[in-house]
Amino acid sequence: MPVKYKRILLKLSGEALAGKQSSGLDFDTVLNVCASVKKVVDLGVQVAIVVGGGNFWRGRSSGKMDRTRADHMGMLATTINALALCDALEQLGVPVRVQTAIAMHEVAEPYIRNKAVSHLNKGRVVVFGCGTGNPFFSTDTAAALRACEIDADVILKATNVDGVYDSDPKTNPNAVMYDSMSTADVVEKRLHVMDTTAAAMCLENGIPILVFNLNDPDNILRAVQGESVGTVVQ
Repeated sequence: MPVKYKRILLKLSGEALAGKQSSGLDFDTVLNVCASVKKVVDLGVQVAIVVGGGNFWRGRSSGKMDRTRADHMGMLATTINALALCDALEQLGVPVRVQTAIAMHEVAEPYIRNKAVSHLNKGRVVVFGCGTGNPFFSTDTAAALRACEIDADVILKATNVDGVYDSDPKTNPNAVMYDSMSTADVVEKRLHVMDTTAAAMCLENGIPILVFNLNDPDNILRAVQGESVGTVVQ
């Protein structure tokens, strides 16, 4: 079956792994997401994943804490999710490696760009934890950075909405979804696709972003096969 992309960077929010729960992990949801990833891998597509940690901790919401320390806690939360994804993928028979931007040798490899690319070339999924390893940078920025470093063809940003809208569809029933738009418009209009730093990095390096709904995990497969899913930002 033909595919549109050969190497993808899948950006998963931590909240997406909580399922219908408000926090924590719903392992059935994790398995469903990973089952779709397996279908993509079985087509010969190389898959890297950047995962957030908002289902356990959101550093920017902890107003009474030092921001740097709060962000470090968030990085540890992403590692919990990365290990959960690793476990689910292994249960499904998918070879996988976890790499973290903060060294924790007992549970994951340190992030090394050439090693990550080598894993991808061997058909292994690589899950990146700990964001960029630096405070004040979101996991969206980590997704953009890793996509640039590994020469990904696209960033697939799985969200809880169908795509990019001109206003918040949760509060405006007349909000209009874009089928496609330019990265420059995202930066200029400050649309909530990715944070400005991440969007600017994608713009500078010519990496398209496909924003779609993860409520149906097979949207990952449809996106890779070039079907019309969500909003393309390029």
